[in-house]
Amino acid sequence: MFGLATTMSLSMVLSACGSGNNNNNSSASATTPASAAATDSASASAKPAGDGSDIKGTVTFLTNRTDMIGKEYDEYVKRFNEKYPNIKVEFEGSQTDYNQQMKVRMASGELPDLMFIPTIPNSDLPKYFAPLDDMGMNDQITFKDFKSFDGKLYGITSGNSTSGIVYNKKAFAAAGITEVPKTWDEFLAACDKLKQKGIIPLASNFKDKWPLNNWVYDVPRLIENNPDFPNTKLNTDTPFTADNGYGKAFSLLRELNEKGYLEKDINSTNWEQSKKDIASGKFAMYFLGNWVINQVIGAGAASEDIGFFPLPIDNSGKLKAALSPDYFYAINKDSKNLEATKAFLKWMLTDSGFEDFAGFISPLKDKESSLAQLKEFQATGVEMQEGTPDNAQVMDIQNKAQIDIPAIIQEYVLAKDPQSVFDKWNTAWAKAKKQVLGQ
Repeated sequence: MFGLATTMSLSMVLSACGSGNNNNNSSASATTPASAAATDSASASAKPAGDGSDIKGTVTFLTNRTDMIGKEYDEYVKRFNEKYPNIKVEFEGSQTDYNQQMKVRMASGELPDLMFIPTIPNSDLPKYFAPLDDMGMNDQITFKDFKSFDGKLYGITSGNSTSGIVYNKKAFAAAGITEVPKTWDEFLAACDKLKQKGIIPLASNFKDKWPLNNWVYDVPRLIENNPDFPNTKLNTDTPFTADNGYGKAFSLLRELNEKGYLEKDINSTNWEQSKKDIASGKFAMYFLGNWVINQVIGAGAASEDIGFFPLPIDNSGKLKAALSPDYFYAINKDSKNLEATKAFLKWMLTDSGFEDFAGFISPLKDKESSLAQLKEFQATGVEMQEGTPDNAQVMDIQNKAQIDIPAIIQEYVLAKDPQSVFDKWNTAWAKAKKQVLGQ
């Protein structure tokens, strides 16, 4: 499994000359002296000091962004080495399921210096990762408590997302839509205008399941006006009901399908093609995170033709959106290059510009986005709701019951009797809850 990760060296020690996209230049670079590595290891809690020229080491980063290797990452390292010329950075691109690959490597003790945290209990964080409190960023970062344990910080989000409607402005204009909808009824009316014009209103990518995540993780908590709503399942044997956040959110997607506002055959959708179809205006909208904006632009749309607004979930006219973290950076507690790795991580957060490239909201509280679409989104006066960490017991019960909420909404949308879907999974939940909690 480790052989599936491709290691590529993207910088030279003592220089920033990793020009071009040649990833086979690592043999030409000087190696870090053993004494320097030992010194780096000894300074586990030291902050990057001075101008950076005194910090030496090699940083290996296992990333899920394989598309950036040999491209944007090259440019990042050039700029990073202007400040830290004696730090070499290597990237490994995960070619398999990142979460599973990380768990295998954690079990084997073969971790890179820098990585993203897989789905593990926060109580396990100290087993694998180094505390990051000495980086001086605790007061600057969002979601500080998400990957903390026993008062110590172990993970920092790489970027934040909000979910909303990414739309093609030319498609809206062609359908005669002059203002973005602010209520659910207005949203349905806009969808109807698009359909009448021969434009598919919303690309759901229903078959792929993961594009439904915002419908099941964001919308229910917004409907309930409770960021901790997913954790309230612990207090009931019937978490899925027609009149709570899950039932109301699932019904919205079911209504869009019944009215013919999704793809004609929602069981044969294609993710990569959908980006091109949004870019061309064949499809009008996505309901996804802001991270997809740059991907649509990359698929051929002009930036000025792509907009972003909050999904209206009711007819109140009050717009809400969920703010959620993406993958969390973490540093291997056994890294021989802790000081160098912390220097690179801090640079990635403060100076790389990765959040703008990825279409994220910055993980730093006071850093404004340069993305025009996010400015448009925020100009609507939307209320942002920051999420809460998953309750460990809720996750244990959910896993025991084999509950996959995006799969449940797939069943619900297509079922002749939606209530029967809820009944089935409520039964599974109640049984697993009794087994896990012993009551």
